[in-house]
Amino acid sequence: MLEATSCGGVVIFRGKVLVLYKNYKNRYEGWVLPKGTVEKGETHEQTALREVEEESGVSAHIISYVGKSHYNFRVAQDWVEKEVHWYLMMADSYYSRPQKEEYFLDSGYYKYYEAYHLLKFVNEKQILEKAYEEYQRLYKLGQWGRKEL
Repeated sequence: MLEATSCGGVVIFRGKVLVLYKNYKNRYEGWVLPKGTVEKGETHEQTALREVEEESGVSAHIISYVGKSHYNFRVAQDWVEKEVHWYLMMADSYYSRPQKEEYFLDSGYYKYYEAYHLLKFVNEKQILEKAYEEYQRLYKLGQWGRKEL
């Protein structure tokens, strides 16, 4: 079994959540959160910010660490055990541009319940739930968007 580490973001702007629609040659299709593989020399935070910007064109900053998710998938003759580190992020605007080279065909900000039901994977729904609870907590305290958290 191979091991891989990725990082991604639950990106929020004015209460709405960024999701991306991916269609890879009609074999992989669905709405996902932005995430990607850690490159040599990068911190998890740097990877999460870079992947969000590459996959969606969104400029954001990290508010807090949300947690990890795990899943397995098959490649060629082996299995990959993937660990994904997730960060709650605040976007600078509603602007997004899906990365066509990586088969992202659409992107946008949706109300929480819409984003939750659009997401393809259960583990991403669980991360969204956790991140959105933290967003609501910070918002109620008047601390949402403060970069110094």
